[in-house]
Amino acid sequence: MSALDLFALIILLVLLVTFLAAWAVLGFYPGKIARDRNHPQQEAINVCGWLGAFSMGLLCPVAFIWAYTNPRWREEDSEDKLAEEEGSRQ
Repeated sequence: MSALDLFALIILLVLLVTFLAAWAVLGFYPGKIARDRNHPQQEAINVCGWLGAFSMGLLCPVAFIWAYTNPRWREEDSEDKLAEEEGSRQ
């Protein structure tokens, strides 16, 4: 085995390890974002992220967008309206 063949093999192994690491990050990261942001649907986002990784990125944009959304805005908005109504009654 020549030095050039050995160099090519090392480069291929580095590329393979890099690809596998990128794949793992792609599947793991939406769930991590959801957990950090205390998202109420964090387990579903985690599953969507891993399904996106297994489908080679088809669901990954959905998982990332979903992880950054705030589904509690309706709850917060309704709580603000209730507080305003109670304040105006007094």
